[in-house]
Amino acid sequence: MRLLAQRLPAYALFAALLSAAGLPIYIHAPKFYVDEYGVSLAALGAVLFGLRLLDVVQDPLLGWLSERLRAHRGVAVALGAGVMAIAMLGLFAVPPPILPIVWFGLTLTLVFSGFSFLTICFYAQGVSKADSLPGRGHLLLARWRETGALLGVCAASVAPVALGAVLGAPFAGFAVGFAVLALASVLAMAGEWRDVGLPPATGFATVLRDPVARQLLLIALFNAAPVAVTSTLFLFYVEIALEAQGWEGPLLLLFFLSAAGAAPLWGKLAETFGGKRVLLAAMALGILSFGGALFLGPGDIWIFAVVCVASGAVLGADLTLLPAMFASRMARISPSAAEGFGLWSFVSKFTLAFAAVALLPLLEAAGLRGGADESPQQAVRLLTIFYAGVPCVLKLLAIGLLSRLKTSEDV
Repeated sequence: MRLLAQRLPAYALFAALLSAAGLPIYIHAPKFYVDEYGVSLAALGAVLFGLRLLDVVQDPLLGWLSERLRAHRGVAVALGAGVMAIAMLGLFAVPPPILPIVWFGLTLTLVFSGFSFLTICFYAQGVSKADSLPGRGHLLLARWRETGALLGVCAASVAPVALGAVLGAPFAGFAVGFAVLALASVLAMAGEWRDVGLPPATGFATVLRDPVARQLLLIALFNAAPVAVTSTLFLFYVEIALEAQGWEGPLLLLFFLSAAGAAPLWGKLAETFGGKRVLLAAMALGILSFGGALFLGPGDIWIFAVVCVASGAVLGADLTLLPAMFASRMARISPSAAEGFGLWSFVSKFTLAFAAVALLPLLEAAGLRGGADESPQQAVRLLTIFYAGVPCVLKLLAIGLLSRLKTSEDV
């Protein structure tokens, strides 16, 4: 009853909506347009990179807009969710009325613009919400929020696969389900988007001048990059490197369920031992667990399932502790937090652009082919290196940066 009074389940539901429009779209949309409309990997990579260039300008501006609309944020959020839902229907449920790659770019621009704006509003509101909660409010809210987000990723990642057994158009069913979730999430959060008397916005300069905030943004960049790489290449790795077509859905579900189950545990550990120490341990475990995927090949499905469980559990720490650390810092230096999370959103999504523009064209040039076409062995090996090796290197860089972070505060 206390949790219901604090409206924490509503935050979990809204986080599920946002997560369904994030990583799963990078997992499903490129392969859907390759298989359904024959769009090339290089073209998709170029479009995804172009969208991230748009974010260079857009996300900070959306942070500024969120702050200016603070008194009317509930209406703005409802409109943003509506735009995102309509664009999702266009992306997956409407046959492209124009050139598929152009339609892909237009609809995805609207999806990600709505996603960015809602994410900034949601995390900024969370800073003031955490201050009203008992105990270590940022960790309590983060546990609910990120567990909801991970469950949303689970549902969105496997929904098209599951619906494929029932519907002739599984991605259309996914898009309709997303629109229903958007409506339910907006209704559940009604009344939470209130101006709680926070001081006026301090601007981007306050965030960027703060050395701890800058370091946390840089850590977020390198720590999110491994997830971006693996999300972009997951379906290709399972289908081509493991030759396990049909196992994509169960393995994705296993990965994200493991993350969702571990997220509350990481939060509890951080309350006892400190967020930085626990996150460093989780990152090291991530390298040990995910590095095994480098040595797998055709038929190694069950070994990869173990990798999914272990690396998924580590993802729970990444998605729970680092945002909570940043939110805690924003509460001290920029309590309105909208501009800060505008920068956070940009950093997080830039990594997905890196994965798309740097890796997909190289794989296509090496001869990697989706669907029933056979790929040369060197292309499959390059896919494995990109999928499992590159994330481990990036995670090492994140560990180095986090170990050098000097701050007297913790979540």
